[in-house]
Amino acid sequence: MKGLKVSMMLIIPSGLCGLVLGVLVGALRVYGSRWVVFLTNGYVAIFRGFPLVVQLFIWYFGLPHIGIYLTPFLASVLGFTLCSAAYHSEYVRGAFLSIKKGQRMAAQALGFTKLEMIRTIILPQAFRRALPGCGNEVIYLIKYSSLAYMITCIELTGEGKILASNSFKYTEIFLMIGVCYLAMTSVASLVLGRVEDRLRLPGFEHQRI
Repeated sequence: MKGLKVSMMLIIPSGLCGLVLGVLVGALRVYGSRWVVFLTNGYVAIFRGFPLVVQLFIWYFGLPHIGIYLTPFLASVLGFTLCSAAYHSEYVRGAFLSIKKGQRMAAQALGFTKLEMIRTIILPQAFRRALPGCGNEVIYLIKYSSLAYMITCIELTGEGKILASNSFKYTEIFLMIGVCYLAMTSVASLVLGRVEDRLRLPGFEHQRI
């Protein structure tokens, strides 16, 4: 249970910060200047292309070579946040592009600035459309938080590995770990489903069958 507590402490800030950063990066990829689009696309390509465990090794073992030292917990949160944001931005970018051009033109005709248009008209619609994909990324985050033990951040999987090594009860212990992850993902799916239902606009979106 001590490891489960650490896992939750990793998942919650990483999930929230990753979502916020992902929305920002997604918006910049669609509405930013040419150089901003180039830089944000490069960020997404790098963090989606590098395996997450390699990213964690760089933050924890690589940064000390340039004089930056992070605790295992901070390195894990940083790695999870930046990787998760890259995937979130892809869902958000697709949602932004799905909004019809006529709405942007109408907003400009009414005197909205670009920022006001994105914040009050485009983003609320895009977020509803991106939410299922972003929710799926949150589920993935819960599961790949288990990689934190690779850089000595002893969370649920790390605690299980220690207990299994001492008792040799690998099947029982890792079965219980799997049940814990299943419980977390099930609760997250339920909460995300409720959020989708709360944000759904009747008559504008498909209802669940």
